[in-house]
Amino acid sequence: MRLMRFGDRDAETPVVDVDGRHFDLSAVVTDIDPTFWPDGPAEVAAALEAGTLPEIDISGQRIGAPIALPSAVICIGQNYAAHAAESGAAAPTQPIIFLKTPNTITGPYDPIGIPPRATTFDWEVELGVVIGARAAYLESPEAAAEVIGGYLVANDLSERDYQTVHSGGQWSKGKVVKDSMPLGPCLVTADAIDPHRLRLASWVNGEPRQDSNTSDMIFPVEDIVWRLSQYMQLEPGDVISTGTPQGVALSGRFPYLEPGDVSEVEIEGLGRQRQAYFRVDAPAGTGADLLLD
Repeated sequence: MRLMRFGDRDAETPVVDVDGRHFDLSAVVTDIDPTFWPDGPAEVAAALEAGTLPEIDISGQRIGAPIALPSAVICIGQNYAAHAAESGAAAPTQPIIFLKTPNTITGPYDPIGIPPRATTFDWEVELGVVIGARAAYLESPEAAAEVIGGYLVANDLSERDYQTVHSGGQWSKGKVVKDSMPLGPCLVTADAIDPHRLRLASWVNGEPRQDSNTSDMIFPVEDIVWRLSQYMQLEPGDVISTGTPQGVALSGRFPYLEPGDVSEVEIEGLGRQRQAYFRVDAPAGTGADLLLD
C-alpha cells in the first residue's frame, strides 16, 4: 500500500495511491499521523475493497511529507562502513544515535533554505522506517519486525560545520536546520516491500553522488529498531532514518551544496525526491552572525 499526502503545508489531505490513481482517505482516517497506527492500514484496505473511497485529481498540488506529527525523528550515524571511512571513522560496533526535531520534516519537493553564512550543507539519502506500534524492550530483531509500519525516502540534510566545528561535542546543531528532513514522496507499508536489498542513490545538479544498497547496512532495520527499543520507547508514527552510504560532500570528493543547486535522492520502490536550494537571509548583527564568528 502506497500512502501520500497532498496540499498546502500543515493542511494536507491523506490519500492512497493505487497504480497512479489517488483516493481520498479523509472519511476513514484523520491523517497519516500517530493515530493512524496500528489500525489505519487495515481500515484503508477495507475501504478500498468496499469501493467507498472517492477518487481525487491531485494534478498541480503540492506533495507533502507522507506522515505528520511524529513524536521523534531518530537517526543512525555511519551505518554504512564506506561512509564511516569517508568520515574518518571506524565502522561502529554499536549504532550511533542522534535526534532531529520533528519540525525539520518537509515535503519531498519543497525548496530548502541554506542558513545564513553556512558553507558546508550536505545531502544524505537514507531509508526511513516508520514505527507502527508502541515498542519498548523488544525481545529480538524478529519482534522488531512486527512493529514496523512502513518505509519511505529521507534526505538527512546536514550542516557539517555546525555538526563538527560548532558542535560542542554533539551532532545536533548540524542536524536540526529548518526543513532539513525532506520525506517521501510516499510511505509504503511494511507488507509491500522488502527493505533489505534496495538500491539508494543521489545526484547533485544531475551528476551522480551516492549509489549503494541497503544490504550494505552495518545494522539492518530490524536490528536498529530492536536496539533502539532498549534505550527509548518508540511511539506509533515515529521516524527512524537508518544512515547514509558513501558519496556525500563530507568525503572531500564533492563540493557542498550552494544556493541554486538541485539535489535528488531516490530509493528503489519508494520514489524520488528533488530539492532546490536558496540562501536564507538574516539581518546583520543577529545571533547567527555572532555565534558563528
